[in-house]
Amino acid sequence: MGGAVRWDTVVGALLVVLILFSYSFVGDFGNALNIGFLIGNTLPIAAIALPMTMLVASGEIDLSVGSTVGLSGSVMGALWNDGMNINMIILVCAALGIVCGLVNALLVTRLGLPSLAVTIGTMAAYRGIAQIVLGSNSVTDFPQNYLNFGSGRIAGTFIPTAAIPWAILAVIAVIVLHATGFGRSVFAVGASQEAAWFAGLRVKRIKLLLFVATGLVSSLTGVFWVLHYASASYDNATGLELSVVAAVLLGGIDFDGGRGTLGGAIAGVFLLGTLQNVMSLVNVSSQSQTVVTGILLVISVLGPRVARQIATARARRSLSSSPTRPMAPTPSSSF
Repeated sequence: MGGAVRWDTVVGALLVVLILFSYSFVGDFGNALNIGFLIGNTLPIAAIALPMTMLVASGEIDLSVGSTVGLSGSVMGALWNDGMNINMIILVCAALGIVCGLVNALLVTRLGLPSLAVTIGTMAAYRGIAQIVLGSNSVTDFPQNYLNFGSGRIAGTFIPTAAIPWAILAVIAVIVLHATGFGRSVFAVGASQEAAWFAGLRVKRIKLLLFVATGLVSSLTGVFWVLHYASASYDNATGLELSVVAAVLLGGIDFDGGRGTLGGAIAGVFLLGTLQNVMSLVNVSSQSQTVVTGILLVISVLGPRVARQIATARARRSLSSSPTRPMAPTPSSSF
């Protein structure tokens, strides 16, 4: 995993350089209001990136996460209009996320369908259901104390209140992926599903759990999205899946599975979030930002692979150029 670690280091260094450059040369980047805005806008990507990292490390992907966020927000708005208690609504949204993840999981693990194709289909389906649930309406009159959680700051700081539960979730995710048998199983499945199965790992169960976790976190992110932006609409988080996948792969997670670290993925998330924030400050259009995100997605797929190929080529050259021992003479046969 040396190549992945080196790529993680590069991403972390780029994040530091970008922050220092932006602080020095981009007006208003360093003020507390903008930093709080940057963190708050990055939290939805950062939250979904945690289970998505594990899912990609296992060799699968979920492109329906943005639509799950939108569906959760639509259900939240519709149920609030119907007078349901907001705490109950959050529980319903959590259950909805589990169902969305379970649908993806069963189609992939039980029917053997590729997750890329499955989640492109459910991405469209979940977004369509969201539009059916709420129509073209927007709901904005949520309780103020919940809105304060979504957009508020820890007293006297620029840190969003919602950063606290995210940090707790991130610590749990790092421990699970890098310090438990389950995490080792995730990487084993991503490296070779067949070998993992012969080793006795419950491959289908592992993938099912990861899809369900991704759906659950995406749905709860939908709740946060509504509270953060004070609006429930069927088109909430449109295109969010591109940012999540780009950030995860940018952090060094191998698209084929089996390689990467959660720390690298988190660095990738905040590198992408900082870059988007800087582009907004210098008045780059949203369309151009999407183009940059797409380019980063391509780079994030190619970068670690090119780095590994270069390392392999160097190792081969080193091996071929090293002096070889003279072979001991073989005794001649006498007749």
